[in-house]
Amino acid sequence: MPAAALLSDRVDLARVPADVLGLCERLRSHGKRAWIVGGCVRDLLLDREVSDWDVATDARPDALLQIFPRAMPTGIAHGTITVVKDGRHYEVTTLRGEGTYSDGRHPDWVKFVDDITADLARRDFTVNAIALDPLDGRILDPFGGRADLDKGLLRAVGDPLQRFAEDGLRPLRAARFVASLDLTLDKATEDAISPTLDTYRKVASERVRDEWMKTMKAPAPSRAFEVMRRTGLLQVTCPELLEGVGVTQNKWHAYDVWRHGMECMDACPPDPILRVAALLHDVGKPRTRAWSEKVGDVTFYDHDRVGAEIAEPIAARLRFSNDDRSRIVSLVRFHLFHYSVDWTDAAVRRWIRRVGPDRVEDLYALNEADVRAKGHDFEPDLEALARLKAHAARVLAEGAALSTRDLKINGHDLMQALDVSPGRIVGEILDALLDAVTNDPVKNEHDALLACAREYLARRGG
Repeated sequence: MPAAALLSDRVDLARVPADVLGLCERLRSHGKRAWIVGGCVRDLLLDREVSDWDVATDARPDALLQIFPRAMPTGIAHGTITVVKDGRHYEVTTLRGEGTYSDGRHPDWVKFVDDITADLARRDFTVNAIALDPLDGRILDPFGGRADLDKGLLRAVGDPLQRFAEDGLRPLRAARFVASLDLTLDKATEDAISPTLDTYRKVASERVRDEWMKTMKAPAPSRAFEVMRRTGLLQVTCPELLEGVGVTQNKWHAYDVWRHGMECMDACPPDPILRVAALLHDVGKPRTRAWSEKVGDVTFYDHDRVGAEIAEPIAARLRFSNDDRSRIVSLVRFHLFHYSVDWTDAAVRRWIRRVGPDRVEDLYALNEADVRAKGHDFEPDLEALARLKAHAARVLAEGAALSTRDLKINGHDLMQALDVSPGRIVGEILDALLDAVTNDPVKNEHDALLACAREYLARRGG
């Protein structure tokens, strides 16, 4: 974006949705003023896609409910309503000033004001403290947000210590904006994070998780995590990751464990959960690092298992859903594999069974990012991955049985034919049959499976 565009006094209102302009017009028709504010104005100036539109007005909350009687009073105590137009949600908020934040997240009181500058003064960063007049497209920028965008700088509005002491989430938002907007954190703003960590500690885990998820959509989320590392945010949220800082690896890696994790995360597709798994995939390495005289280098035996054991409580602490937690932990657990020409069809089937068919594509993406993040000599690994993909695709196309549900016999059949009672033994037989079919798919026929089941019972003495 050219500096002239960033520093222009006006924005072309044709770029603003008609529904947003309509909200502002409705307020004006009732004698109220309105401005488009916040991140949407910033993104307009950066020529980025705008996902959320916010309107500020001098109309008091009771007047807002009269002007928009069908609106949702989503934050009416703080002057916010949500207007729904054609399925899209738009927040309309009364201009306000704020008191102290005892809980580190919400103001103890708000004071409604008539001055847009006073409202902008309570916001977090200068780039978010810009308003747009919907009448003529004029920009109101009392804190120099456009100049900061032009310089690629993220700076707090006013005193950064006060801003961060008010709202504990703001430091984490600062880290996210560094990554998502490709900005550099102003020194005074960064220096104010460590002294206000006590306020950050009050932030609910769900909110931290949500910021992480938003960060993972950035081109290079590592820029945010470097801010978290430097300022102490990560020490509060996920100290396990810091164990990898300065932990050197073997000859196959150019980076320490921390930097390798950053590179791997950035190299992954922008799927937030996949990138969280990439961030954590080697979290077990510092605790498994050992010197091997036999190898003549350091090793990290079993770091995938240990890493999964570390990742599970991290994901639980951050309140990830059960499904997301399972996905993260299983990807950490199974990220390590080395395909070679020695793998038979049965070996490929066993690998797919072990990791789970629904995790295979994730593991391909994670493995590619992992080998690229070594920093050198990764082409042979990429070639091996391509061969595994082709081999697995062929095996899957042949209809390999990957779970007991794929067998041409079920538990009811076994109980009837073998005269066994319901219980654990039925599951044991089915598992044994699946092992047999994994090694020899031809056996996946009813009669052959029944014969295998009889042999299994004979071997175990039942």
